[in-house]
Amino acid sequence: MTRGFRKDRRDVDPDFFRAEAAGLRWLRDGGGPVVEVVDVGDDFIELAHLTSTRPTASHARDFGGALARMHDAGAAEFGSPPDGYDGRQFIGERPLSTRTHERWGEFYAEERVLPYLPPAIDAGYLEPEDAEATREACALVAGGAFDDDPPARLHGDLWTGNVLWTERGVVLIDPAAHGGHRETDLAMLALFGCPLLTEIVAGYHAEHPLRPGWEDRVALHQLHPLAVHAAGHGPSYGTALGSAARACVALAGR
Repeated sequence: MTRGFRKDRRDVDPDFFRAEAAGLRWLRDGGGPVVEVVDVGDDFIELAHLTSTRPTASHARDFGGALARMHDAGAAEFGSPPDGYDGRQFIGERPLSTRTHERWGEFYAEERVLPYLPPAIDAGYLEPEDAEATREACALVAGGAFDDDPPARLHGDLWTGNVLWTERGVVLIDPAAHGGHRETDLAMLALFGCPLLTEIVAGYHAEHPLRPGWEDRVALHQLHPLAVHAAGHGPSYGTALGSAARACVALAGR
């Protein structure tokens, strides 16, 4: 790596790049394979330069193990921002709640799914029946139907575009870092088609075995990214959100 990748924007909240830097440093402190922050200000962030290469199975397995260790570093509560950071947070360019909860289901429904339904509806990207299915799923989630693990230290926006493959292995960029459920990061990798996901999961399992039935809960943990995308990226995400919500309702009824 050499220094030199800089992002400049004057049309963003002054916390926008500071939140990114705080998240990257917090994840790095937890052993996460993230890009180094060189400098940050109100309208810029400078990161270590990365050179991309083709994905390999060995790097995928190593990444899975590193991701598990990063998750294991934990967080104070569900929704906790990076340690020492008290500014606003974002996912993409949308606001991200920093309100904390002791219980995961309550946090996930109230802070990571439901806030994105009104803008999705206003945009015409979420049909009433899909919105209602999502609210039903959120009621079940908030009621504790899926509470289990303690807070994990999440990347929080782990789609494949934020996973960079380099000669030294995977390096993560652009987090929405917070305390959450470890399966949420993995579900986002699956949603957007990360290369060599089977190898990544194998490496994760070797470091920290996931609870039985995690595959059945993928749709549950995709509610958040689908809701965010339904708020601004088209009706296909609203339809997918409704389908995922119905799968959650069915899962809770088993």
